[in-house]
Amino acid sequence: MASSPLLEFFKRGEVARDVRLLAAQGALAPRAHEQLGILVLLLDDPDTDIRGTAESTLARIPHAPIARFLARPDAPPSLVEFFAGRGILPAAAAGDAAAEEETSDPLPIGDPAATSDAPLIDSGEDGPETVENETAESLTQRLAKMGFSERLKAAMKGSREMRAILIRDPNKMIAAAVLSSPKLTQQEIESIARMANVSDDVLRTIAANRAWTKNYSVVVGLTKNPKTPLAMSMNLMQRLSDRDLGQLAVDRNVAEPLRVAARKKLLTNTSGS
Repeated sequence: MASSPLLEFFKRGEVARDVRLLAAQGALAPRAHEQLGILVLLLDDPDTDIRGTAESTLARIPHAPIARFLARPDAPPSLVEFFAGRGILPAAAAGDAAAEEETSDPLPIGDPAATSDAPLIDSGEDGPETVENETAESLTQRLAKMGFSERLKAAMKGSREMRAILIRDPNKMIAAAVLSSPKLTQQEIESIARMANVSDDVLRTIAANRAWTKNYSVVVGLTKNPKTPLAMSMNLMQRLSDRDLGQLAVDRNVAEPLRVAARKKLLTNTSGS
């Protein structure tokens, strides 16, 4: 199971205290592996309140859904080892498709003030959506009025139109949340790869994701995007067809070294055929 941009943000220690506290309360991650991964990371947070909150949240997640999650063949070994140390082992015979689908969502957490369990966060069905007939301008204005937590929720669970705007948010964590959204489609990744108005961190994240760069359209988009770091563009260029190399060789929007490299590669391909 691949890590997510959101989880990587926490691993790098680039998250503000109020957001870490929100995550420790279980109100952030959209999927089980992010939920558990972030909570385990926060057990070592330098802030005692955050450590205590994360521990309390973990303790309130029933063992059974954790065990089913750990039984997935793609469950991170680090989490399997961590929970084994707490006496929670992978459930037997829990690797079928239904179990995998179930544990893709956030795991349930018990409410200390209630007797029943409730989801750590909801499934996303009631997340912020685009209002019917709402223009792109009015949607942008609505998002601009939202606080950080609301924009974060919109990035993970909102509409496609919201993600297209929030991927350009100046707060890097909002963009990371967009790239971690369970609703994000392959077509959206292709579109983002071509955007010249997103941060280079967004493009680096896409380029580093093997699942996304298996898509040739994503590779082309990243290579031709002037915002993609040159070293990444030079590497991705090796995968381009002669047709796309020819276009890249005369593209004035990309760096001169990339155009030169494209011409050389095209010449080598032509002379070798």
